Amino acid sequence: MDVRTPDPESSGWLSEDDLAFIRRRTPILYVEAIPVRLDAAGRVESLGLMLRANEDGLITRSFVSGRVQYGERVRDALVRHLEKDLGAMAFPQLPMTLVPFTVAEFSPLPVGDLYDERQHAVALVYLVPVTGDCEPRQDALEVTWLTPEEAKDPDLLDELEGGRARILRCALGHISAW
Repeated sequence: MDVRTPDPESSGWLSEDDLAFIRRRTPILYVEAIPVRLDAAGRVESLGLMLRANEDGLITRSFVSGRVQYGERVRDALVRHLEKDLGAMAFPQLPMTLVPFTVAEFSPLPVGDLYDERQHAVALVYLVPVTGDCEPRQDALEVTWLTPEEAKDPDLLDELEGGRARILRCALGHISAW
């Protein structure tokens, strides 16, 4: 799978101007993934959060995330973003059917927990087991692995950008750890 930056002239990629234009007019589909490590019984031992510098230069925590391109299958978008953010040796284990554990809707207006001033976005959110080594790439600074108990820390939840603390609490509930 080729993970280089797509050619802006191809039909699946938008220029920055085109993307800004569309973001102001229509919801955009994203995939988000929380990488997890499983024990031998298939229980979540740890969750991986990305440490990033946002557009304002602030250090925040987030998930693997990115847009689904025109004509791209959700599975392919998820694999592309996992490899882009975690590196080629992360070895994500995607299930046969991609049913998200939640759907997150980000509003450009501060009307709810999930906020993205750039756009109205809808994200399909997954817990994805990874078995290999995670070496962050692109804008990710590191992957921090936390036990489910550590992930409940209120200070850590405050570090998540755009209201994603609500998504992390939902993920912990999904694995019966909240």
